[in-house]
Amino acid sequence: MSPDTRTREPQMSLLRREFEAARGRWRVLGLYERFEHAMVVVLTAVIAIIVVAAVWSLILEVMISLVLKGQLDVTEHAAFQRVFGMIFTVIIALEFKRSLLVAVERRQSIVQARTVVLLAMLAILRKLIIMDLETTEALKIIGLAVTLLALGTVYWALREQDRRFERD
Repeated sequence: MSPDTRTREPQMSLLRREFEAARGRWRVLGLYERFEHAMVVVLTAVIAIIVVAAVWSLILEVMISLVLKGQLDVTEHAAFQRVFGMIFTVIIALEFKRSLLVAVERRQSIVQARTVVLLAMLAILRKLIIMDLETTEALKIIGLAVTLLALGTVYWALREQDRRFERD
């Protein structure tokens, strides 16, 4: 038996067990739960495509700007904003995809308030990073900061509520 075959066998066995476990969970689901699960699978596939496209775009941006043109100067504020804005877009999409998968695994409702708040916080943080502070009105920056603080408070309260339910 070749070394390649030996390493594939445990992987295949694990894959089979995962597939069987998924089939077992599918059997006990009701009609709406099956619909919800199918939609999560579709959304996960769409988000995966978006993540791959966003990462590809990020790689092209960095490679073209840095390597080919020699123009990517991370000390330049606009270049930093552009690159990190793209990175945050990928992070937000990955977090959204992960939250869908976690909801399915735990058989919880798809809409999780804590996850929605976290995604909103990431989106606002992304906006603050890519924002040109020299041309943006102070009131808009203050508004985003207050919104981020409020969302952080809501996130903390939801987390504390979840902790209390877990203890009971």
